[in-house]
Amino acid sequence: MRLTLFAALLLALSSALVANALPPQMMNKTMTYPESRATNTSDTLFGVAVADPYRWLENDVRTDPEVRQWVDAQNAVTNHYLASLPGRDALAARMRTLLNFERYGTPRKGGSRYFYMRNDGLQNQSVLWVREGLAGASRLLLDPNEWAKDGATALAEWTPSTDGRFLLYAIQDGGSDWRTLKVLDVASGKLRDDEIKWVKFSGLSWALDGSGFYYSRFAAPAKGAAFQSLNLNQTVYFHALATPQAEDRKIFATPKAPKRGHSAQVTDDGKYLLITSSEGTDDRYELHVGKIGKGGAAALKPLVSGLDHNWELAGSVGEDFYFLTNKDAPRGRLVKMNITQPLGLKEIVPQSADTLIGVSLIGKRLLVAYLGDAKSEAALYSLDGALIAPVRLPSIGTASGFGGKLGDAETFYTFSSFASPPTVYRLDTDTGKTDVFAQPKIAFDPADFSTEQVFYPSKDGTRIPMFIVRKKTTGPGAPTLLYGYGGFNIAQTPGFSATRLAWLEQGGVLAIANLRGGGEYGKEWHDAGRLARKQNVFDDCIAAGEYLIAQNISAKGRLAIEGRSNGGLLVGAVVNQRPDLFAAAIPSVGVMDMLRFNRFTAGRYWVDDYGDPGKEADFKVLRAYSPYHNIHSGVPYPAILVTTADTDDRVVPGHSFKYAAALQAAQIGDKPHLIRIESRAGHGSGKPTDKVIAEAADIYAFIAFWTGLTIK
Repeated sequence: MRLTLFAALLLALSSALVANALPPQMMNKTMTYPESRATNTSDTLFGVAVADPYRWLENDVRTDPEVRQWVDAQNAVTNHYLASLPGRDALAARMRTLLNFERYGTPRKGGSRYFYMRNDGLQNQSVLWVREGLAGASRLLLDPNEWAKDGATALAEWTPSTDGRFLLYAIQDGGSDWRTLKVLDVASGKLRDDEIKWVKFSGLSWALDGSGFYYSRFAAPAKGAAFQSLNLNQTVYFHALATPQAEDRKIFATPKAPKRGHSAQVTDDGKYLLITSSEGTDDRYELHVGKIGKGGAAALKPLVSGLDHNWELAGSVGEDFYFLTNKDAPRGRLVKMNITQPLGLKEIVPQSADTLIGVSLIGKRLLVAYLGDAKSEAALYSLDGALIAPVRLPSIGTASGFGGKLGDAETFYTFSSFASPPTVYRLDTDTGKTDVFAQPKIAFDPADFSTEQVFYPSKDGTRIPMFIVRKKTTGPGAPTLLYGYGGFNIAQTPGFSATRLAWLEQGGVLAIANLRGGGEYGKEWHDAGRLARKQNVFDDCIAAGEYLIAQNISAKGRLAIEGRSNGGLLVGAVVNQRPDLFAAAIPSVGVMDMLRFNRFTAGRYWVDDYGDPGKEADFKVLRAYSPYHNIHSGVPYPAILVTTADTDDRVVPGHSFKYAAALQAAQIGDKPHLIRIESRAGHGSGKPTDKVIAEAADIYAFIAFWTGLTIK
């Protein structure tokens, strides 16, 4: 649909009024940035000289005074600018109101006890409650808000013992990926002496009798290297309760393959231990299995070798193990494997048009979860694969949870959508009956908003889905935020965000593009957006922006883009390739130096998606789109607000530091190119509510200003 002349004049008048209302400091077209010392550092890679003038910004901010001074100076400039943005305080106040509702996590069962997370609304960290029986009394079990004055220490992973007597839980401090494990006696609420350190990327699995648990950890890093050194030689251990960590039994390791990571899982009957091994982020696993003996020992034998396919355990009945796999099924299928004859697979649920994303053996049923065009679907099957009934979900949205075990028909799941916060449901898999376990009371009407799914053509003609969310009264040509990710087989599905809702209430539009590289359509969709095909992701994103403008959903000068982590890389790459398309850009905790990403912490896992910079063919691909290396002087860029955190040990902040320094040094126009550096916030998980609101208010005020959205 084309803009009428009258509508076009209204848009122009609106933009002019916004500009005329700006405070004087916002009208100054020249910004003075802190000095970023440039060096002559350069590498010659495969005959190509690659300059890296800001490599010193890779140093750890906690140990390098010059980097700390740079961070402080950048934050001073950024904070001064953000404080002058019109509407920032109003956005923060509304976000606080929208977040102020009771929120529940999906319950987990241990014996007759039900454990669940709860937040009364504005607590910095959600707290853990336990209920004695389904209709019994609830009591507070763990409150991480008492652990740190700044609210930045969080309760991370947790799991009750099978009988519900003990709780094993992980503490996350300052947003770091490192975990410290502790054990709580549930009845008394008393903390035991057990403590495990240097745990990261670990599953947690109890022995059936509650005598101890399996976990994975790395060796203690060298002093001062915890936030930057590579994570190698992950090892599975068994910890017997009431013993020191030094006495933990080593269960599984691969010293000849130090890049492999390992996770341990005890079967529901407690008889077998399954070790799942991988080398990167791709869903390609090896499996070892063995009977559990005394002291947590297990006589492990290879079950699946080769790191060729995905294998996720859904449950087991004796020696029959049920696995979700993409072997001979790019969109997934369910198979049964007798572990004494692992080559004899029996197909239980075949591949379908939808993407199979999860299976649980619950009671005497299989609960199978799908993605249908990036929306959740679920169904109950018999153990031999006969369809019993679909699970009726409330609307277009995302369902998660569906945990359970053999012999217990009860499961819980959480459902949310773009305009509906999470509601927790209890499902009886024998009868199919669904009841509400916990439903929030909210300060808005979900009926005021609409969600539409559209499909648009990418550069090569591939049909890409995209969700469009807006208030029903929002007109054409509105300021629009495009969000994308496109990597690591991760699907972007409908989900609730109070901070995004504040944007929608003001008349902004939210567009979520399901780019290739994600997991929306299985292995083939993922493969189409990684390695040498990574440019497809950027093309998909650019085509999404062009579609939004062409369809008059947004308008030229009214489109912003945001992405986090791999999505931060996406933003950096597409802004370099099409700076004219966007009015504002938010690359958050992004991977910005594609030639050195594999040298820090978890970066070496990512070669599955990105390729290896040490291989010439991969180097050429990576060099061509690396955000840090492809900033084009002499071309006007959109307003850019880079965000990161000084304790991010997933994507180390040096990526964003170097990228921001390069932006500020380039001749790319008069719009601001700033970096916002949070303290004690990490990559995102465990971030306290206060910091979530403050960051979101800054981001949306920045986007609103540069897309012409007046904050009421």
